[in-house]
Amino acid sequence: MIRSPNVVRQREAVSRPRRETLNGHMSVNLWFTGLSGSGKSTVAHAVEERLHLMGCRTYVFDGDNVRHGLCGDLGFSLEDRSENLRRIAEMIKLFLDGGVLSLSAFISPIEKDREMVKEIIGADNLIEIYCNCPLEICEQRDVKGLYKKARAGEIKNYTGISSPYEAPKNPDITLLSGYQSLQECVKIVIGELRERGIILK
Repeated sequence: MIRSPNVVRQREAVSRPRRETLNGHMSVNLWFTGLSGSGKSTVAHAVEERLHLMGCRTYVFDGDNVRHGLCGDLGFSLEDRSENLRRIAEMIKLFLDGGVLSLSAFISPIEKDREMVKEIIGADNLIEIYCNCPLEICEQRDVKGLYKKARAGEIKNYTGISSPYEAPKNPDITLLSGYQSLQECVKIVIGELRERGIILK
């Protein structure tokens, strides 16, 4: 619900298609979802590096990073997670309009919240990428030591332990990120972008 009174949407002089033409590629969002430790951020940043080297204009929205600023006032309840994603989706809309190829790495555990994101961004503007990694492998990685704390009851509402994760039913891409190499994952994502005509190189 919009609660800001007396606001009028301004018409832009420079349109999204013009920005895309200048950039030499289409703008789209790559939405990486999966458990903590499934490789979302690692793959997203590796894909961005590849795209950057190809001359694409890119930006990664990382789940941890946005909670240091834009979403720093939110916790990890299901309600706060939903609001976190709503804010990010609205931000992504602006980047899409700017002609930027954006990548988002968020656990985004609840199906209805991912559907909300698609509704805000537009399904045609989003490629859903499921980093399908078994919980036991995610726990073995446990780079931040958070699974250990969650198992000890020190962290509440931890996805996969004390809070649910609803796997995507029909993702655009499924990466077996517990078994496929980082290079394989990047190749699959770049291949999808080429096949869709998002990038031409």
